[in-house]
Amino acid sequence: MRSIWNGAISFGLVSIPIKLVNATENHSVSFRQVHAADGGRIRYRKVCELEEKEVTQSEIGKAYEDADGSMIPITDEDLAALPLPTAKTIEIVAFVPASAIDPLQMDAAYYLSANGAPAAKPYTLLREALKRSDRVAIAKFALRGRERLGMLRVVDEVIAMHGLLWPDEIREPEGVAPQTDVAVREAELDLADALMNTLGEVDLDSLHDDYREAVESMIAAKVEGGGELPEHAPAEREGGKVIDLMAALESSVRAAQEARGEGVEGPSGEEARVTPIKGRRAAASPKSSGGTKKSTSTAAKKTAAKKTVAKKTKSTSTAAKKSASRSTEKSASSAEKKPAAKKAAQRKRSSA
Repeated sequence: MRSIWNGAISFGLVSIPIKLVNATENHSVSFRQVHAADGGRIRYRKVCELEEKEVTQSEIGKAYEDADGSMIPITDEDLAALPLPTAKTIEIVAFVPASAIDPLQMDAAYYLSANGAPAAKPYTLLREALKRSDRVAIAKFALRGRERLGMLRVVDEVIAMHGLLWPDEIREPEGVAPQTDVAVREAELDLADALMNTLGEVDLDSLHDDYREAVESMIAAKVEGGGELPEHAPAEREGGKVIDLMAALESSVRAAQEARGEGVEGPSGEEARVTPIKGRRAAASPKSSGGTKKSTSTAAKKTAAKKTVAKKTKSTSTAAKKSASRSTEKSASSAEKKPAAKKAAQRKRSSA
């Protein structure tokens, strides 16, 4: 790989000659600007505003634009005279845990290659020291006319350097977080955990740029056919709708588990169920169903008891009526017998 910078790593009193190599590359498909009417290239030309004529690169210098719009010329000699100890040196200033580096600071990545046989021993020493300490090195270096911050770490058997933004280049996230108080339930967190566990890990090497592949396929089809490709309707997305978060999480867990061929279970092992959206009539739960049955049974018992009491009352009333009737008949019979007894007694006296 072609080096973009040659210098040395300053590690205390140790100096390690190195070459800087880009660790990443851009695979994006680039386009040219053309005149839509005839396909002619659109080019940008560098024109001097005072003379209104195009100038070459060798005629172009640097200048700083002041607040009033005036230009202050800056020459290469002016920049070279500035004190820049890291102009050709990656100066290590500290060793810190990797967790101390905020990922927001991460910038471009480079590989550091030992420059020549004499550099192999100190290069290996620094690499093994970084491995054993389980820390990263913080360094300052200069590249493309400005001093930068870097982080050195070991990747396989190579020392890699990540350019870091200066702390004052990281913006504060003011006004970015939600401004309203939101309460998150434990059940929702459990489902979010279940979804995260279901999605699991991924081999980053298996991921690829689907959009770039589609663009390349479209270009290849145009080259072969020379015509316009049929337009495809964009996939409809449900946006702006208020959804039930629990239902969405449970559905996501179910879809992820089905995609992996796993059993569809909730976070606690039971089968995942979709929670009905508020405002819709939901089926009664087993608990409420049990309560309904219990209430129905109690009502039935009460009704049966009432019927029994009514039946007993009716029987008692009937028996009382029969007893009263019998007493009446007995009294009537006694009343009929008394005159007969009197007459019999009178007859007996007369005969005497």
